[in-house]
Amino acid sequence: MSDDPVPSAALGLGLAAVGRPAYITAGRDHDLGDPADRSIEAMRARSHDLLDAAWDLGIRYVDVARSYGYAEAFLGDWLRLNPARAAHLTVGSKWGYAYVGGWRMDAEVHERKEHSVGTFRRQWPETVAALGRAPDIYLIHSVTPDSPALGDAELLDDLRALAETGVRVGLSTSGPHQGAVLDAARVLPGSPFSVVQATWNLRESTVGPALARAHDEGWTVVVKEALANGELATFAPGEAADVPADVFALGAARGQRGVDIVLSGASTRDQLRRGVDSPARPVDDATRQRFAVDAETYWRRRSERPWR
Repeated sequence: MSDDPVPSAALGLGLAAVGRPAYITAGRDHDLGDPADRSIEAMRARSHDLLDAAWDLGIRYVDVARSYGYAEAFLGDWLRLNPARAAHLTVGSKWGYAYVGGWRMDAEVHERKEHSVGTFRRQWPETVAALGRAPDIYLIHSVTPDSPALGDAELLDDLRALAETGVRVGLSTSGPHQGAVLDAARVLPGSPFSVVQATWNLRESTVGPALARAHDEGWTVVVKEALANGELATFAPGEAADVPADVFALGAARGQRGVDIVLSGASTRDQLRRGVDSPARPVDDATRQRFAVDAETYWRRRSERPWR
C-alpha cells in the first residue's frame, strides 16, 4: 500500500440551502425551525452568520447562483460589510436558472431553467449588481445532454469574451450523464471553460473519472451535494463506519482524486464545523459499492424530493 498522504480538497460554503425558504435538503425543519420564521431578514441573518463562521474556520470559497433565492444579495451585503475579507474570498456563481418561488414555501415552481444567450446577457449584470462585484467564477447552471448551451455559437462567443476579462468560466452538471457532458465541454474547439461543479457522493460517483480528466487538463473541480441532499447525513443499515455519517461522506469527497473544492451545504454552524473537521479519506471499490445506487435511480429520486 502506498504511504503517500491522501490529497485533501478544500472546503467551500454553498448558500443554496439558506438563500431561500424552501429547498430539497432533508431535515430543514430541524435545522431552520418553523417555516413561518424563514423571512428574508431571518435568512439573511443566518447567511451572514454562516459566512462569519466560514471565514473564522478558514473557508475562502463561497458558491451562490441566480436561482438560490436571495443568496447572491445576501453574500453581496456581507461582502460590503467586510471589505477586508472580501479581497481574500473567491466567489463562484451560476446563471441559467431563475428563482421564481416568490419567497413562498408552497410555490408551484421554485426555479426555471433556460440556457439561452438572452438569459446569460440578462443574468450576468444581475449577478454583478447583487454581489457588488464580478464573481471570480461564473458557471452555466446544471448542463445536461438536452441543454443547447454547448452548441450555441453566439453564447460560446459571449462566454469566451467574459473569460478574456479574467472571470473563470465553467459549467455545473447534473443528471446521470454528467461525465459525457463534461467531456463534451472539455473538447470543444476554443472551449471557454476551465471550471466544473459536479455532483459526486457515495451514492452517485459515476462522474469521478471525467472529473479526474478535467483536473489533469488544468480545470478547477468543485464537488456539490457530497451529502446527497442530506441522505448521507445518517447511515443506512449495513453502511456503518468508524465516524459519523456526514463526516465520512464529506471526507470521501475531499479525498477523491482530482477534486479541488468540496462544498458544504451547511445550514448551521455545527454542520459547517463538522465539515471542516472531516479529514480526507480514500474510498475503495468495496466501500463505494456498499453505498452506491444506480445513477438513473439516484437522479429520479432526487427529482422527486419535496421542497421543504
